[in-house]
Amino acid sequence: MYLKRSKIPKTWPLPRKGKKYIVRPLHNLRNSIPLLIILRDVLKLVGTRKEVKKILSSGKIKVNGKVVRDERFPLTLFDNLNLDNKNFKLVYKNKKFDIVKIKDKEAEEKIAKVIGKKILKGNRMQVNLSDGRNYILKEKVKVGDSIIIDLKENKISKILPFKEGCKIMFISGKHVGEVGEVEAIDEKRKIIILKVGDEKINSKIDNLMVIK
Repeated sequence: MYLKRSKIPKTWPLPRKGKKYIVRPLHNLRNSIPLLIILRDVLKLVGTRKEVKKILSSGKIKVNGKVVRDERFPLTLFDNLNLDNKNFKLVYKNKKFDIVKIKDKEAEEKIAKVIGKKILKGNRMQVNLSDGRNYILKEKVKVGDSIIIDLKENKISKILPFKEGCKIMFISGKHVGEVGEVEAIDEKRKIIILKVGDEKINSKIDNLMVIK
């Protein structure tokens, strides 16, 4: 499947002019970027889609510890990419997706946001995460909180509650990629007052992700 270049998300680090069509991620268009673009256009490891497919077929490229063979695989914020025994993490830089090299230890975990939850039989709670994962939890957690995933054990190692004083990152909107601190939250958790540098900003929780 393809996407018109004029319709690509603003977070993709691609010029608006060029080939008319761009590869489309398998899902989560709004908050992800295809692996193809990272390998070809950001890391510039290859020059063509055919070359990317050849690398992927070797089984040497992993995302969050698992082999990926589809060039349309959607990378989301803070996903880890492993290739040639080197580790990288997807981040925001200047309001665009970027990839940075990280230490091996850092690649053993990642942060994701809780975007939904529901109660299952036996009073068990399932949480749905921003990267598409689902977990069954005993601990209390709210939509808007973040969690740290232990990728080696495939389990949640820590919960980062959305509360006053927590450190957040804008994951959408005009401030995407900027980092700030929560100063106040209204009773319904709908309006958040943040301090970003010397500026005070009002935002919705949907635009934010707890990172610390």
